Amino acid sequence: MYDPKSGKAEDFINHEEILATLDYAAQNKHNAALIDEILSKARRRKGLNHRDAAVLLDCDIPEKNTEIFSLAEQIKNDFYGNRIVLFAPLYLSNYCVNGCVYCPYHAKNKHIARKKMTQEEIAREVIALQDMGHKRLAIEAGEDPVNNPIEYILESIKTIYGIKHKNGAIRRVNVNIAATTVENYRKLHEAGIGTYILFQETYNKENYENLHPTGPKHNYAYHTEAMDRAMQGGIDDVGLGVLYGLSTYRYEFAGLLMHAEHLEAVFGVGPHTISVPRICPADDIDPKAFSNAINDDIFAKLVACIRIAVPYTGMIVSTRESQKSRERVLHLGISQISGGSRTSVGGYAEPELPEENSAQFDISDTRSLDEVVRWLMQLGYTPSFCTACYREGRTGDRFMALCKNMQIHNCCLPNALMTLQEYLEDYASEETKKVGAALIAKEVGQIPNEKVRRICKEHLELIKNNQRDFRF
Repeated sequence: MYDPKSGKAEDFINHEEILATLDYAAQNKHNAALIDEILSKARRRKGLNHRDAAVLLDCDIPEKNTEIFSLAEQIKNDFYGNRIVLFAPLYLSNYCVNGCVYCPYHAKNKHIARKKMTQEEIAREVIALQDMGHKRLAIEAGEDPVNNPIEYILESIKTIYGIKHKNGAIRRVNVNIAATTVENYRKLHEAGIGTYILFQETYNKENYENLHPTGPKHNYAYHTEAMDRAMQGGIDDVGLGVLYGLSTYRYEFAGLLMHAEHLEAVFGVGPHTISVPRICPADDIDPKAFSNAINDDIFAKLVACIRIAVPYTGMIVSTRESQKSRERVLHLGISQISGGSRTSVGGYAEPELPEENSAQFDISDTRSLDEVVRWLMQLGYTPSFCTACYREGRTGDRFMALCKNMQIHNCCLPNALMTLQEYLEDYASEETKKVGAALIAKEVGQIPNEKVRRICKEHLELIKNNQRDFRF
C-alpha cells in the first residue's frame, strides 16, 4: 500500500500508485478544466503532488503547454532569480564491483583504464580546478569496498579542503558515492560535506534489478532507502535524480516526485537538488540500445514540470548536455550547471591520452569554464560560485524555510555577485571581465534590501583590492 511516511522503499515508491497515477494523467491530458485547476494551484508557489504534476506532464493542449512553460519560468525566477551556480565533478576512482549495464565502470568492462588517484594526484587536480576558478566540487567514485572504502573518501575530502593555492580554495565538497550505512553517512557529515547525491537511475524495481544484475547495487530497497539513512546520519541536504532513458520517463517522473514527497513527509525537508541526466555515449555503452531515450522536447517539458512541482528545489544539468540543450532549459528551472568538466579519473591537471581513457561518459559541452561563465552572462544570467549557505549553517529545513518564503534573494544575489567578482579578478579573460563588470553594475541594484545592497557594494570594492571570501 502506498505510504509516503513509510521507511520501506516499496511503500513510498509504490508501483501500483505510479501505475494509477499514469493512468489518471492519461485520462486527463485533454481535461482543460482540471489542468486550469492544477495550474491555479501551482501559481500559489507551494508545489504539486505527483498526480497533479503527472497531468501537466501528459497535457497535450498547446495553449496549456505554453502556460506550463511560462509558469515554470516565472517560478524559477521567483525562487532563484537569474543566478546559475557553477561546479565541477572530480572523479577519484573508477574501480567498481557492480554490473550496471548502462555504465562503462561495470566490473566486466576490460576496455576502460582503471584508475584510483593518490592523495598527491588529488591535490594536483584540485589546484588545477582552483586555477580554473572553481569553488565547489562533486566528488565521484565507483563502488568498491577494497579500492574505494569510506576511509579513502574521507581522506580525499580532507585533502581537497586542505589545498589553498593563490586565491583559490574549494569551499564546498558534494559527494556522489554508493549507498552506504548510517554510520558512514555520519562520518561524511562530520567531514563537512555539502550535499549527498545519489541517483536512483530508475524507480521501476523490475527494470532496476535487470539493469543492475550483479553487485551490491542490485539491492533496490537498500539503494532507494539510502536518503533516509543519510538524513539519519545528519546529512540534511540530499540530491535526487534518475537517468532518463533507462525506463519510461513518465514512470520516472512520478517516482521522483514521490521520493521528494516521502522526504518531506518523514524529515520535513525535501531534496536540496534534483538532477536530470539523460543516457549518453560512453566507452562500451550505446545509448541507442536503450529504447526509452527521450528527445529534447520531452526533456524540456520534464524540466518545466519538475520546477513547477518542487519550486524550492535546485535543479542541475551537467555537461552531458550540449550547449544548445542546456541553453533551452536554463530558464525553465535549472539553477546549477557544471562547467569545464572532466568525467575521467584525473584529466584536469594533465589531459588523458586516448589509450588511457577512464571517462564515465562523453561530454557534450566541452567549453572552458571561462567560456561558460561568459556565455551565461551574455544570456543575462549571473554565474555564482557561492557556498555561503553551507558555511553559515543554512542547510536542510533552514535553507528551505528561506527559499519557500522567497527570502533567499537577500543572501543569494549579493553572494553570487561577490563570488563572481572574485572570479573576474582572479581567473577571467579580458573579454569575460568586461562582460562581468557590466553585469555586476546592473545586478547590484536589484538587491532588495537597502542595507545589504550597500554592504555588498563595499565588499565588491574590497574584492577589487584583493580581499576575499565575503558572504551573507
